Amino acid sequence: MRLRILFFFILGAIAQAHAGAALLLEEPFGKFGYMNPTGHAAIYLTRVCAASPTLLRRCETGEAGVVISRYHRIASYDWIAIPLVPYLYAVDDLQTIPQVVDADAVKALRDAYRRSHLLALAPDDPSGQMPPGEWVQLAGSAYDRKIYGFQIETSEQQDDSLIEGFNRRRNMSHFNLLFHNCADFAGAVLNRYYPGSVHRNFIADAGMMTPKQVAKSLVSYSKRHPELELTRFVIPQVPGSIHRSDVVDGVIESFIRTKKFSIPLAVLHPVIAGGLAAAYLTEGRFNPKPNAPVFDIAQTVQIQTPDGNARPELPHPTPDSPPSPPAARISLPATQAKPQ
Repeated sequence: MRLRILFFFILGAIAQAHAGAALLLEEPFGKFGYMNPTGHAAIYLTRVCAASPTLLRRCETGEAGVVISRYHRIASYDWIAIPLVPYLYAVDDLQTIPQVVDADAVKALRDAYRRSHLLALAPDDPSGQMPPGEWVQLAGSAYDRKIYGFQIETSEQQDDSLIEGFNRRRNMSHFNLLFHNCADFAGAVLNRYYPGSVHRNFIADAGMMTPKQVAKSLVSYSKRHPELELTRFVIPQVPGSIHRSDVVDGVIESFIRTKKFSIPLAVLHPVIAGGLAAAYLTEGRFNPKPNAPVFDIAQTVQIQTPDGNARPELPHPTPDSPPSPPAARISLPATQAKPQ
């Protein structure tokens, strides 16, 4: 129950009376996250929804928006759109969000959602079972990692332009980790809304776009353009036995923080090590945590629908800490298939 309430708090935080676009800065996890601690970047759009995973439309009354991002080797598409609730929790219905999970539960939830909605992107393997691959990033992201959000205001005209542009252009993958990755995609979307809002850092990230640099750029830009009304929020990793996600780093920052690399370099090439440290200290520092909202059930906010009518009031976050999750695990109801 508390996790469902928390989701309503989050929804109230990121879809208030004014619609917008939010950068989702997602912490790294697992073996790949250990090797590449830059994390993942996605864009959450409060007024835009998914007609399908590769076709956008305006949201209808009661819909919570869509998360779009660039992925590697998922059915050869450049970008994929997933509704907010399944993107975070791999379910369609808020009533079926589990309070506590383990790896087996997450696997079952993801496979159920895949069979209902994503077979075209992730068909069964030859034995008829759940296939391996990076498609798992499309559903249940909040089970694997903590997510920081940075939302800016957008207009209906800007959203409509984005929908038209994405639906018209060819959606074919040419993913490249160095110059055409998820952060490049997120930066391009934000620059479409506000040109010049996101840029690379050639000193701290050696020219590679990283999720943290997208967030840092957006925050810096919003300080010069207060009309964007930038707000922050955090989506906690769902409690359970799954390993907690790691801190997001930039390129040089990850090198400096990894002792097995930084210490030998400092001993063998202290000048180079000192230069890297200086680059990080002058250009690479950014903490996504300050001012991230926490949640107070006493406050409420009305969320506006596309037709201007108010949805039922939802709890609104205030600066504090999220409520402690319950210790007991609840049963996992079967996922209900609904049209996407």
